[in-house]
Amino acid sequence: MGHDREDRRVSRRRMITGIGSLGFGGLFTAGAQATSEPDTYAKADALFAKARTCTLAPSTQQGPYYFETRALRSDLREDRQGVRLRLAIKVQDGQTCRPLPRSVVEIWHCDAAGLYSGAEAESRDALSGKDTGKIEPGEKFADMRPSDRRRYLRGTQVADADGIVRFTTVWPGWYPGRTVHIHVMVVVDGTRALCTELMFDEALNRKVLALPPYQGHEKPRDTFNGNDPIFKDGMLAHVTQDGDGYLAVIVLSAGPDRDGG
Repeated sequence: MGHDREDRRVSRRRMITGIGSLGFGGLFTAGAQATSEPDTYAKADALFAKARTCTLAPSTQQGPYYFETRALRSDLREDRQGVRLRLAIKVQDGQTCRPLPRSVVEIWHCDAAGLYSGAEAESRDALSGKDTGKIEPGEKFADMRPSDRRRYLRGTQVADADGIVRFTTVWPGWYPGRTVHIHVMVVVDGTRALCTELMFDEALNRKVLALPPYQGHEKPRDTFNGNDPIFKDGMLAHVTQDGDGYLAVIVLSAGPDRDGG
C-alpha cells in the first residue's frame, strides 16, 4: 500500500511538472467550450461569494469506480449527451482559508444512463440489480483496474492562482442506491488531501432528470439526498441557470491531516 501511494504522488508531480510550460490559460481552453463567456465568469464570482466558507469539506471514500486517468482536460463530455454543466471548484487551505494554487483536482461521474467510463460492465451490474451500488459510510475502496477503454466524464485540472479549476461536463445521471453526485479528488503537493462528492438540490435534479436523455431507466429513482448514505449539506453545490445549461460552484476546504484515499 505504501508503494502504491508513493507511485500516485510521483505520477501527479510529474504531471504538474510536465504542464508547467503550458500555463493556466492554456489549461482552461484545452476543451471545446471550456472557457465560459464573460457573463458566466461574473455569475461564478457571485456564486463563490455565496459559497464562501472556512469549514472543512465533508470527506467520503472514493467509491468503487475510481482510477487515475491523468486526463488533463476541462471538457469531459466526449460523446455523452445531457444537460450541459459548467463546474467551478475553489480549493483552499482548511486552516488559513487561503487558496491552494497548483492543487490538482480530479472529477468523475456517471453519464445520463448511470454508466461510468472505464467501468461500464460494473455499472451495468449496478443498474440491473446484480450489484446494489449501495455504499456504506466508512467503506474502503482501492483504485480499480479499468475494464474498458472509455474515459468520458473523467478529467483533471490544476488550480489557478485563486485556487480555482473549471470543467465542462453534463449533469450526472443516477443509479440504484445513490443520489445524483459528482466525485472529487483533491491532491495537494502530491498527496491526496480530500476525497468528497458534489450534489445538487433535489428540485433541480427533478427538473433535469425529467428531460431526455435521462429518462431511459426501467425503474424510478430509489435514492435521493434525504436517504443517500453519503449526502451531507456541505456537499451541495451552488447552482444557477447558464444559457441552455447550468453553472455550479463549490468551495472545498482541505485540511493537512485529511485522508483523501
